Amino acid sequence: MVKFAKKIIAAAGGLFIGFINGFFGSGGGMLCVPLMEKALKEETKRAHATAILVILPISIASAVMYLLGGYWDTQVVLTCSLGVVIGGIGGALLLKVLPPRIVGLIFALMMIGVGIKSIF
Repeated sequence: MVKFAKKIIAAAGGLFIGFINGFFGSGGGMLCVPLMEKALKEETKRAHATAILVILPISIASAVMYLLGGYWDTQVVLTCSLGVVIGGIGGALLLKVLPPRIVGLIFALMMIGVGIKSIF
């Protein structure tokens, strides 16, 4: 893929992913991984790892907007933060050792589960 075209796709995808994450408060990573794998032709583990890094500025921007709007609970933030950090480290370590096919399968099953849960 031509470098310029890849940059345009990445920028347009980033704009869409940022909008979705800001609108729903989540979901950016779920869209980012398929974008990188399918449109940008990144390999599975690289796409997942890169999506995690892409989520950081998305999360900061969305969090600032929600904080300014008063849509947060201090107790929940404090309670969940430690678990999120530990879970993130565990997930990143597991990503290193699992075969790409298994990572893709787990990701697909999780997306299906979230989709079904969203309907009901």
